[in-house]
Order: sequence, then C-alpha cells, then structure tokens
Amino acid sequence: MLSPEAQRVLRYLVEVEELAEEVLSNKRQIVDLDTKRNQNREALRALQRDLSVSDQAHLDREIEKLRKQLKLKVNRLFEAQGKPELKGFNLNPLSQDELKAVKVILKG
Repeated sequence: MLSPEAQRVLRYLVEVEELAEEVLSNKRQIVDLDTKRNQNREALRALQRDLSVSDQAHLDREIEKLRKQLKLKVNRLFEAQGKPELKGFNLNPLSQDELKAVKVILKG
C-alpha cells in the first residue's frame, strides 16, 4: 500500500505522462498530414485536377485544427509540470491580405 504522498506523486507522474503522450501524438498527426498535403501539392501540379483542390483545403483545415489543439495541450503539459507558459507560442502567421498590407506600408 502506497502512502498518500506516494499516491499523489504517482498520480502527478501519470498525468504528466498522459499529457506528454497527447502532445507527441498531435505532433505525429501534424507530420503525417503535412506529408500528405505535400504529396497532394505534387499531384496537383502534375495532374491539374479540380478534385484535389478541395482535398488540399480539407488537409489545411485539419492541420490548423491540430496545431491549435497542440498549443492547448503543450500549455496544459507545462502547467502540470509547473513550468511557465511558452512565450510567443500562440502567435499566428499573417494572412495573405495582411502580408500584402504590410508590404504596401513598407514600400511607403
């Protein structure tokens, strides 16, 4: 029989391990989907098909969804480990329109 302190430590370690597994699983899914997306891009260039455009958009949405989930899971993992939240981890890339606006401003 474990002491209450040992049980608490064991629960903590199990929680951290589960959170780390979720993070790794999401990262693996992102890599797999990104590979598939790149293969689709190659197929699009080679075949110029309309059907693959919707597949590409679907993969883009899935990857974005997983990346958002990954951010939350990493923050939960860091919180469980008593570490501070990552700085700059919640940044999002500029959209095409935002990038064009920045370029216009920089050109003066």
